[in-house]
Amino acid sequence: MSTSASEDSWIYSTFGDDPDLGELVEMFVDEMEQRIASFQNAFEQGDLNTLGTLAHQLKGAAGSYGFNQLTPAAFDLEQSARSRSSAEAIEASLDRLTQLCQRTRAGAPDNA
Repeated sequence: MSTSASEDSWIYSTFGDDPDLGELVEMFVDEMEQRIASFQNAFEQGDLNTLGTLAHQLKGAAGSYGFNQLTPAAFDLEQSARSRSSAEAIEASLDRLTQLCQRTRAGAPDNA
């Protein structure tokens, strides 16, 4: 029942076509693989404090960089980690956020 990301469902920043912010958005997207790895590592180590902190940081940064679709998923993961939800619930939140993060792209849809 899980939805898989396809090239038709890329997530672009609302600032993607802003010449003043384009480079910053690109750097944010370029760092996404490392963010995902950090989330996975914290989860695998059972470090829920770090996982909650990382999710909180992404929640704020995603909104600041125009990736508003990531904010609710990051919030869900943050809450799951901080409330010490079941491993299954945390993993489900992490998987959802990871899928969204993997769909982020710099630039605007027209010139991708």
